Amino acid sequence: MNRVISLGQVDSWRRAAAAEARLSSDGWVLDVATGEGGMARVLLQQWPRAKVVGLDFSREMLRNGRSHSAGWPIRWAEGDALSLPFPSDFFEAVVSAFMLRNVTDVRAALTEQVRVVRAGGRVIALEMTWPRSPLFRPFFRFYFGSIVPILGWLFTGYLDAYRYLPQSVQAFISPEELATTMEAAGLQEVQYRLLMMGTITLHIGVKAPGGATAQTRGACGACVPNGPSSPAPAATPTGPRRKSLWLLSRPGPGPVPGR
Repeated sequence: MNRVISLGQVDSWRRAAAAEARLSSDGWVLDVATGEGGMARVLLQQWPRAKVVGLDFSREMLRNGRSHSAGWPIRWAEGDALSLPFPSDFFEAVVSAFMLRNVTDVRAALTEQVRVVRAGGRVIALEMTWPRSPLFRPFFRFYFGSIVPILGWLFTGYLDAYRYLPQSVQAFISPEELATTMEAAGLQEVQYRLLMMGTITLHIGVKAPGGATAQTRGACGACVPNGPSSPAPAATPTGPRRKSLWLLSRPGPGPVPGR
């Protein structure tokens, strides 16, 4: 469905995000809110020897991810984006695709991503944004607000979820505000670029040296390889666990589109 509503462009955006991870040959990388695993698979295409972890709050989405990614060496973890079940300074990069507008606290989600990435590592976020061009904006509003919900209903049977999609994008913070929030979360060298006529943003930030207390690194205790249908056990947290605030918000039953 993402390919349909993106007019076939979603994988090109994912490839752009994956390229920015700049992993070592066998580095660990986390895909937050992995959904059906599309971003995780593109990361492996870009970095074939990487250790890719796909995390999601929803067991159903993790099952779908395993099903869609059969044969791919992806590790799966069930967890909260606001309290990631991984040690500090573990990953070389953390990537999220169309996730941040669905959390209740963007800065807290980014702060957790900064915590689990190593010094010098990268935090990368793909997001939708409302276009700025006064000429293009009416066409985008018509397509996104009227055509996309109909396509979503025809292909999935869910209408409300795809009505929510344009509302969530329009309500989300601007690219400049997201860049400022990334800096407030502890990232440096924050930059972003606009894609697809200004409707997609790719944000990148780098964790400064000494940005978090280093811990002994080992195997990913929260991960399970592709194959098992049971959820992954959570690793022992490295600090106090906060009450979950991560919501994959939607107005009714159905998938969360744009993931």
